[in-house]
Amino acid sequence: MNTSIEKLAILGSGTMGHSIALCAAMAGFHVKVWGIDDNDIQRGKEGVGGKLNVLTTYEVVDSSETKSIQSRIHFTTSLKECVNEVSFIIEGIPENLNLKQKMFQELDALCSPDVILASNTSGLSPTDIASLTSYPERTVVTHFWNPGHLIPLVEIIRGEHTSKETVDRTMELLKYMNKKPIVVKKDILGSIGNRLQYALFREAQYILEQGVASIEDIDKAVCYSIGRRLSVTGPFMTADMGGLDVFDSISSYLFPDLSKHEESFNMMKNLVDEGNYGQKTGKGFYQWSQDQSKKMNEEREQQLIYWLKRDLVALKKDGFVETEN
Repeated sequence: MNTSIEKLAILGSGTMGHSIALCAAMAGFHVKVWGIDDNDIQRGKEGVGGKLNVLTTYEVVDSSETKSIQSRIHFTTSLKECVNEVSFIIEGIPENLNLKQKMFQELDALCSPDVILASNTSGLSPTDIASLTSYPERTVVTHFWNPGHLIPLVEIIRGEHTSKETVDRTMELLKYMNKKPIVVKKDILGSIGNRLQYALFREAQYILEQGVASIEDIDKAVCYSIGRRLSVTGPFMTADMGGLDVFDSISSYLFPDLSKHEESFNMMKNLVDEGNYGQKTGKGFYQWSQDQSKKMNEEREQQLIYWLKRDLVALKKDGFVETEN
């Protein structure tokens, strides 16, 4: 693989930053990662090591490759060193518009105009992020989904001034990283994935508030039906395969009855007001003991690794993935 396509830097060594760096290193890239201090970098290194151990356990990565993968990730606390002589930067600092605008202003001054500046934001506008820069055409959003090293989708989101060259280079880079990139042509709130995810979440809350089914059964209804099917066929292909006449008929009577609620429903509002945020506080819609958290995190990871292995096999058959000599 010709990994000279781009020289890559990641800003932020937190959950998403070190996961993206691991993705790049697994694809053969040498990547620099900036952390705010030594503790931040240490957490990033431990995160990479821990994820590699899991990937080795499930035979996604051969144990003989782990050292070479880790050696391709260089951590630093110097922003100037991190962005020096790179051609593509992915920013993964906290979700705060002012912080990101200041960072992109600084990068605008440090980097030549041909360096692409990408943000991993999950909700902020690329147009707003680039608004204080001199070269907004080279700014784009690359929204990796958490966990970044396991979920294949990356949303490439164009700002109002993002150039076609920026989008094309971003698409090419992500394909080399063995991701499944899509282009979001308009700077729309929530992009694609989150709009679809929250449409489902709104209807789930509505069904719960109406007393139609329990939390557990609503989750099961998704996991054991559309959840299984949507991993192979998205909504439009599902409709084609089911018959557009059928989907048109159902839409005509079901759409008017679907929720149009414009804010969170009472049960979730009450949980949040009480400080019950879910897994991280021990209580949300479910009770989260340490054993339950460990069990569910491992189950989700196993399922995502199962699909990752299938994706990698398909890529190897198509000649997109090269094994190390």
